Amino acid sequence: MEGEPAGGGGGRALTDDEMAALGKEELVRRLRREETEKLAALVQRGRLIQEVNRQLQGHLLEIRELKQVNRRLQDENRELRDLCCFLDNDRQKGKRVAREWQLFGTQASRAVRDDLGGCWQKLAELEGRQEELLRENLALKELCLALEEEWAPRGDASPGGAAPSELGLPPCGPRDLGDGSSSTGSVGSPDQPHLACSPDD
Repeated sequence: MEGEPAGGGGGRALTDDEMAALGKEELVRRLRREETEKLAALVQRGRLIQEVNRQLQGHLLEIRELKQVNRRLQDENRELRDLCCFLDNDRQKGKRVAREWQLFGTQASRAVRDDLGGCWQKLAELEGRQEELLRENLALKELCLALEEEWAPRGDASPGGAAPSELGLPPCGPRDLGDGSSSTGSVGSPDQPHLACSPDD
């Protein structure tokens, strides 16, 4: 046939002269073939559209699920942020309490140190006073012994013939020269009145 080479141009459109040169049967055959190809293309297009729609539905479903996951993650993020704020507040309170306790400990230590310093000073003063009293007691005892020795040779030669005991004077006999801690006390101790062993009284 003459129309075969004309129709075999790789599917190109035929000109009017080429179509006029073809026979009726060839034109019908070509028309049916074109219709079949167009129908197959439409069917293929429909399948592609269905596949695209199916993929779109899948993507929409994934987007919906991702939105739910995102919402849940946002809620968890909010809870974690609130928890972090709460823990940070507790940490700040703990730091403030620790600083207050440290300050209290420093002040208490300083107060105890000051009290101990005062106690040590008072103790040193008391020890000094005790040593002074011991020296005074020893001096008074030596004075009493000296007066007693002075009275001893005279015997009854005291004014009016009275002995020291008759004049109301305490006996100045030999005594313990200790630190004045005996149960009877000592002359010149703080808990006894000072009695002068002088004949002028």
